[in-house]
Amino acid sequence: MLARSRFTGVSSILGRVQNGKILKSSVSVKNARFLSTELEPREKMVYDVVTVGAGPAGLSAAIRLKQLAQKNGTDISVCVIDKGAEVGAHILSGNVFETRALDELFPDWKELDAPIETAATEDHFMLLTKENHIEIPHALLPHQLDNHGNYIISLSKFTRWLAEKAEELGVEIYAGFSADEVLYREDGSVGGVATKDVGIAKDGSVKDTFTRGVELVGRQTLFAEGCRGSCSEELIGKFNLREGKDQQSYGLGLKEVWEVPEDKIKPGYVQHTLGWPLQTTPTSETFGGTFLYHMKPNLVLVGMVVGLDYPNPYLNPYREFQQFKHHPLIAKQLEGGSCISYGARVLNEGGYHAIPKLTFPGGALVGCSAGFLNGVKIKGTHTAMKSGMLAADALYPVLTKNGEAGTIAGAGEELMETPEANLGVEVKEYETALHASWVAEELKQVRNTHSSFHLPGGFTTGMIHSGLSTLITNGKEPWTLHNHKKDCERTRLALEFKEIAYPKPDGVLSFDLLTNLQRSGTSHDHDQPAHLKVKPHLKHVAEGVSIKKYAGPEQRFCPAGVYEYTEPAEGTGERKLVINAQNCVHCKCCSIKTPEEFIKWTVPEGGGGPAYTIM
Repeated sequence: MLARSRFTGVSSILGRVQNGKILKSSVSVKNARFLSTELEPREKMVYDVVTVGAGPAGLSAAIRLKQLAQKNGTDISVCVIDKGAEVGAHILSGNVFETRALDELFPDWKELDAPIETAATEDHFMLLTKENHIEIPHALLPHQLDNHGNYIISLSKFTRWLAEKAEELGVEIYAGFSADEVLYREDGSVGGVATKDVGIAKDGSVKDTFTRGVELVGRQTLFAEGCRGSCSEELIGKFNLREGKDQQSYGLGLKEVWEVPEDKIKPGYVQHTLGWPLQTTPTSETFGGTFLYHMKPNLVLVGMVVGLDYPNPYLNPYREFQQFKHHPLIAKQLEGGSCISYGARVLNEGGYHAIPKLTFPGGALVGCSAGFLNGVKIKGTHTAMKSGMLAADALYPVLTKNGEAGTIAGAGEELMETPEANLGVEVKEYETALHASWVAEELKQVRNTHSSFHLPGGFTTGMIHSGLSTLITNGKEPWTLHNHKKDCERTRLALEFKEIAYPKPDGVLSFDLLTNLQRSGTSHDHDQPAHLKVKPHLKHVAEGVSIKKYAGPEQRFCPAGVYEYTEPAEGTGERKLVINAQNCVHCKCCSIKTPEEFIKWTVPEGGGGPAYTIM
């Protein structure tokens, strides 16, 4: 059974510990600066491997490690933590799923009752105008867009199934616990993570419900937080993992799940579109498109991905998505239905040249913490899973080279005081294996796709180049289109554009944001310090730069209504930024697209955020 409640003290942890005992921490208490009282030391739990994030990558890594332990007869202890209230609660994806990695992880997945039931049967790619559409023949499409053999799934359901399989193998999974702090050893190597203290009031005082965070110490720590994870971004900066790499580009994915009458469903129907509303001219500089899938028994999964390198600060991704549903091609597929779920999440779009260095002393990045999305396929779950499996393959022999007596599972936490613990090792074999794998082969084939839309001519040039590289050269063209700009640096001044007048939602096909937000299940304890923080050295940017030069784009790009500005003050005309952190769906967009990236996204108390069940 998945652990879905918060730590409520040491006694509640003891009942779930399978390896070793809990020790007092010797690590300094960094969070004490928020409090007026002295804090007790944190408790500590020790593992061979700590994995941060119970998504496809983190769970695949944990499963593969335990499979290798069974196969070789040398056990290791593996722990996975996740900030969602339950596994899958923060997982959102399209999702047309390619089973390639799953076939390797569980060749008999069909017999294991994996929640994978709707085979893709129809593939359509459309170019939209405001009222009409043109279907592009399959012969003119890249082979990456062929979904034969793929399945339409709920990724949140799939990750819950993966978690069940992991627990059956002996992986310890603790949902509802936010990794708030990376722990470092004296030599600078990564030593694990600490979960967030809970029960701190908004004013910094300690509430009656206060509980200290717990240190999860690992011989190796895998970071599988998903795109733009807070710990992962800290590590990328600390170890300079982007040196010599392209800047990562991101997209914002918005999705709804609709229940429709069964006579309107064609299970297995897959549809993608370009054109209206994001690209309305041949030279449009907005990268993005839409998806619509029919899943058994009566669900339509509909969404839009908007590249966050768009230049117009008046663009509102949420409202673009809402008006898209009024297109005749889309509206008829939602007719008579009701929207039952809404959510949003950012994704990596930079491709092969934006993959950071993957390893560092004491750990590694896996999955979307690094960024293995195949932008042309519009898929990244299979590559994320494979990255976790490759990391496990590389870690296991390093962790077990002295047999079970050299593991936490075999020797207990006392091993950590001996040379046999082999602490602080950088397992570079993982990165070597990744770049020699089919993951890298896939991504190299589409390596220039996203950057081609930055060329003069925008949409048209990008389409021509993408056609050339996917249909003819397969990524082997003798040039590389590098990206050296952050997405926030591609936002242009508001005075270069006119404000966009979006149609009002009708409450049937389209909805106001706060109404839809309720369908995400988002919830946070209001009485806690805001987890969305203005960076101290950029305090001037919101009121001095963002609202004055860029018309405050955070008011529009946030898919949860977190950011707004006050009305102009009488006399001065000054407008103040208001942050409604309780609305946050954990998409991470604000850490990417605010001018100068003035927002730092940190984790709230564990269990907060969205509560996705079928996303």
